[in-house]
Amino acid sequence: MSQPPSQQPPQGGFGAPQEPPNGAAQPPQDQPSPGQPDLAKPPQTPPAQPPAPPAGPPQTPPPGAPAYGYPQQPPAQPGYGYPQQPGQAPGPYGQQAPGPYGQQAPGPYGQQSGPYGQQAPGPYGQQPQAGYGYPQQQYPGAPAPGGPGSGGGFLKGKTGIVVAAALAVVLAAGAGTWFLVSDSGDEDPKKPVATGSNDPKGPSESPTVDEGDGSGDGREAGDDLNAGRKPGEAKVAWLQKNDVDLPRNGSAVQGPWFAGDVVAKAMYRGVSGYSVADGKQKWKLDLPADVCATPNTPTADGKIVIGVKNGTTDRANCSVLQMVDLNTGKAGWKKEIKKNGTWDFLSDIGLAISGDTVAVGRTGNSNAYRVSDGKELFGNPEGNCKPFAFSGGDKLIAAASCRTDDVKNPQHQVQELDPATGKPRWTYAPPRGWEVSRVYSSTPLVVRLEHEEKKQYTIVALTESGKLRSQLVPAKGAKLTADCGSRFAIFGQKLEGCSGVAADANTFYIATEDDSSGTGRTNKVIAFNLNTGKPKWEAPAPAERVLKPLGMEGGNVLLYMRPKYDTAGAIVTLPPTGGTPKTLLQHPAGAGRVENGFFSAKVLYRDGRSFIFSERVSASNDKEELEQTTMLVFEK
Repeated sequence: MSQPPSQQPPQGGFGAPQEPPNGAAQPPQDQPSPGQPDLAKPPQTPPAQPPAPPAGPPQTPPPGAPAYGYPQQPPAQPGYGYPQQPGQAPGPYGQQAPGPYGQQAPGPYGQQSGPYGQQAPGPYGQQPQAGYGYPQQQYPGAPAPGGPGSGGGFLKGKTGIVVAAALAVVLAAGAGTWFLVSDSGDEDPKKPVATGSNDPKGPSESPTVDEGDGSGDGREAGDDLNAGRKPGEAKVAWLQKNDVDLPRNGSAVQGPWFAGDVVAKAMYRGVSGYSVADGKQKWKLDLPADVCATPNTPTADGKIVIGVKNGTTDRANCSVLQMVDLNTGKAGWKKEIKKNGTWDFLSDIGLAISGDTVAVGRTGNSNAYRVSDGKELFGNPEGNCKPFAFSGGDKLIAAASCRTDDVKNPQHQVQELDPATGKPRWTYAPPRGWEVSRVYSSTPLVVRLEHEEKKQYTIVALTESGKLRSQLVPAKGAKLTADCGSRFAIFGQKLEGCSGVAADANTFYIATEDDSSGTGRTNKVIAFNLNTGKPKWEAPAPAERVLKPLGMEGGNVLLYMRPKYDTAGAIVTLPPTGGTPKTLLQHPAGAGRVENGFFSAKVLYRDGRSFIFSERVSASNDKEELEQTTMLVFEK
């Protein structure tokens, strides 16, 4: 097992894990079994993340141009070309090869960054390439995508000074992870983002549900989205337009969450529930301040806990928890998060639900409450290592940071916690310097680790007992990508919520970056053997199309085939052995322009319906704002 390559070997031996300080967990001394990957092969590129799409309305590309929404990328970075030394393996787990070949050759290519030699996005290196599958449209006046609430990002004036001062103290104290930027790198932490108006605006009287009759949405009257539908094409079940009067910079949209026949979303200062069948609003819950944090999934009985700011000014913290029953829209318990001392910053938090527990994470601190009644279940554990971020679902996975004297060489842990008590069922400690960044899958457990100093990260699979199962080693030239949102956080981190990945018991599926070298963008889906870390197969997308994994469906890999300027999208499947995609739900050509016009979207497939869900609403005026499409639903 190995250390990701850098231009020069670090002091003390290339890739040799450092000894943790007293009180820190010792990294497991697992050695690769005969079935594990041949780590002597050089790793390739990591998952890249999407940037903010450029402004401008959709345009019809000239003949031979790439499909609308997928602009040409700048020239690729130099390939992973310098020689790998004998006996040296990629990733954070290896030792320096002995003899004269242990020295890394500088070569003509220079240092390659990113998890496998590529540059990491956001604060870790150059800005990433074009967005993952999103048409490159931005409404006039819209800001770069931000976190939950009314814009996020650094604030101007006194608040920005206070935040910067607080952050400097945290960094000096060596607490946790800093400048945690979403995978997409959509927000530049160096550039202040203007906040929206703090004057609360009431919601419109009722939502606008467009069932494809041509009213609203900027379409011509009589433009029926289902007109001319061909045999085998799905129909537009319903189309939902924005029903909330927003501050001038718009708002991120949180969700969707499903509970029975309700699909719900949260935006700005409210939560709304709609009928899955026809899109009609079933309930709306108004809130006194901005929604500032949400979990990825609700409880099995449809209850969710969201974070709400404790005021409407720039100084407000994300410190209020509000339980909501998604079946009825009724508000349940409400309480302030219990602070764990003076240096517990609640300006930004992360939430995750597992069982009847909602865990609240932020830098160096955590709490957990019972979803059903709000009772506090556990807080910060005693000891040197403190959980600060969580992933929920069928398991409660925590990222913990251990106190060290060297802030540039942190010690992190991955833990599975008992949701009722917070006690670790097991602990896995990666080598020093490697921080827990994202959980791609909880069952099986697949985690991304990031090394800030080296500007690198890697993907590892862990067993049910928290032992290293494998480290994924892409084939030469493969550039992987996953979409983990666009949230910029100062003191909080969200491990869950990544899309563009899928997993079954023994295989992890992820797409490659778009290849724009031909007449249109295309990509591949790669399947990795989780027992060895090696690729099992590659499945190319159809010509000039791009595939994005969504999950598993009936034992097959479920994928979204993105639309292009003249072709609608589709839901397709791949068998676990690879091969050619098979269409499960072909979206109608008549809705292609609307489907392709989302500024940023999340795609889900549930019970025979596909949902395309806007992740942000923003416009230059109130009229445009209330015409923005927020959800488009297809069914057979």
